Formats: sequence, structure tokens, C-alpha cells
Amino acid sequence: MSRLAIKICGLSTPDTVGAAMRAGATHLGFVHFPKSPRHVEADQLRALTAPVPAHIERVAVLVDPTDEILTELTAAGALTALQLHGKESPERTAAIRARFAIPVWKAISVKTRADIEAAKAYTGAADFLLFDAKTPEGAALPGGMGLRFDWTLLRGAPISTPWGLSGGLGIDNVAEAVRITAAPLVDVSSGVESAPGIKSVDKIMAFCNAASS
Repeated sequence: MSRLAIKICGLSTPDTVGAAMRAGATHLGFVHFPKSPRHVEADQLRALTAPVPAHIERVAVLVDPTDEILTELTAAGALTALQLHGKESPERTAAIRARFAIPVWKAISVKTRADIEAAKAYTGAADFLLFDAKTPEGAALPGGMGLRFDWTLLRGAPISTPWGLSGGLGIDNVAEAVRITAAPLVDVSSGVESAPGIKSVDKIMAFCNAASS
């Protein structure tokens, strides 16, 4: 990625998908996880991705998905990547990548430097790592809660797999986050919402402007 890539995640309406594209987002994320306020059904996901041009990535975000769910979501060929946001092991991640022949992202929950070091286990299993803030024990959702971790933990980290930054990013701090981490991709969800699961067109535009400045 030669320029900063921007992923707007948790999109669920045509107008916010359109806003993300107009704002210059390079990646669009669609959550398929019933517990999430951003959940979209398979047919809704297909409808939302239909007008998206080929040069914009379309990523499905899943939590410990079964092969049946993955088959349903990938059947139409509308997705360009699968983002695993649960407790998927390196072995399970590699198996999904091999079976479905589609790039696989693995979200890595971070609280300490040890969590970043542990991501080495996914080398060769995942195509892309997304470093996100670790949610509290017992939390209903594995992400999208507006939490952030200490970004300085990524400084000098030996990460050989392509990666991006998520967790607690917003209009006011994305530029700082990029400065500290040199992240090649930033991923935002709750930071561009007016309420949980409700994306704001204005905030999407403002975030993309702030990230690109």
C-alpha cells in the first residue's frame, strides 16, 4: 500500500456505503455477527456490495464462523477478504484461507507487547493482521467498542505480515495514531457513528479527510 489505506467498518446502509466511497475509503467492512448492532444478513451484504467498484476492497467481518456461513457469504464472489475477529487459531485461519481461496485477515487483540509478539503465530496463516484493542473479559463483542491500546507498543515491532491499526480511532486522533505507529491501514467503526451501529455520513467524510491529511 503506497498511500494510507482507510477501512470504514460496520457499514449497513446504501447511503453510508456511498459516503465511504466518495470520501476515498479503500476498504469497506461488513459485519456478519448477530450479536453486533452492525450485523448484516448475507443477502443484505450482497446488496450493499453490488454497486462497489472492483478497486475498493469488500471485507466481511466474522467471529468464529462455521464453514457453512463462509460458504454462504463467499458464494456470490462479492467479497475480496474475510476478517476473522474471534478466537480462530492459526490452524483454523490457514484452513479457511486454503478452503475458500480468498485473502484472510486476522484481528489481534492487544493489551501488552506480548500480544503483538504472539501475532507471529499467524505468519503464513493470515494475509493481513489487524491490531485492535483487547476488550474486557466477558464483553459481548470482540471489537467495535471504541477502545484503544497503547499505540507505542507497535513501534519497532517485528511484524512481517502486512498489517493495520484498529480500536478507538476517530476524527480527532487518527492522524496522531498514524504518526505514532506508521500504520499502512487504519480501520474505524464506532468512531464514525452517531449511535451504536448508526454510521454518520458527515463523520465518515471527516474521518477520511483527517486520516489523509
